[in-house]
Amino acid sequence: MAADVVGYAALMQRAEEATYAEVERLKREVIEPSLSRYDGRLIKTTGDGALAEFASPSAAVRCALEIQESIALGRSSFKLRIGLNLGEVIVGADGDLFGDGINVAVRLEGAADPGGILISEKVYSEVEGKLDVGFEDRGEQQLKNISKPIRAYALGARAHGAPIEKLGAALPLPDKPSIAVLPFQNMSGDPEQEYFADGMVEEIVTALSRFKSLFVIARHSSFTFKDKAIDIKEVGRRLGVRYVLEGSVRKASGKVRITGQLIDAITGRTSGRTGSNVT
Repeated sequence: MAADVVGYAALMQRAEEATYAEVERLKREVIEPSLSRYDGRLIKTTGDGALAEFASPSAAVRCALEIQESIALGRSSFKLRIGLNLGEVIVGADGDLFGDGINVAVRLEGAADPGGILISEKVYSEVEGKLDVGFEDRGEQQLKNISKPIRAYALGARAHGAPIEKLGAALPLPDKPSIAVLPFQNMSGDPEQEYFADGMVEEIVTALSRFKSLFVIARHSSFTFKDKAIDIKEVGRRLGVRYVLEGSVRKASGKVRITGQLIDAITGRTSGRTGSNVT
């Protein structure tokens, strides 16, 4: 498996230190834990990517899907391309791997869609029918420095009804307190207050994100639950967080009342509702 951050060079030019820190966090909190769960071995990391090997093609595909799903659900603001190939390799004295099998995986990664996964026909032939995911035949690909065309198949982490959910894998909790802020309910019946409620949530997410000791889910991921009947435990499982903040906004008599409650997504317990009036 070869993985690489999309647009890394441009990101480094705009904000070098912040980009480096986010890539390291992505490796530490998303890629490495997923590799561990699927018995993958991290061969090496580059500035913007990683190379890993697995005992089976199914494990490699499951791991790649989990990584992309984690990112899609807000675990990182970056996007990855992932390429998977099955083939013989040469093991160096230091444990590093070399050979055409590695080269094909790297080239497939470069040809993958941002946020997507591209696998070789060899991998496809091993996992087709074994995993409840969909594949798109991309035909034969002429990859750079690879003499023969490689037939490739694409699959995305959110295609075909979110295969991660079908595989039954819940996102793991980060190694620090984690929280998602759900869209606040507009209780006033005034459609214009919908913008105010959404803006309030965005301000809360921004404020919480300033605390480096917290892992805060991005707003766009939390808002996938907007206007839906939800179970807090399911939200925590799908977003990979321990705590969920939900609330409401009500406008009446020239005042706006904002209430919220913090819920433990594992136990379902709440810390109690708090509220304030704004004139």
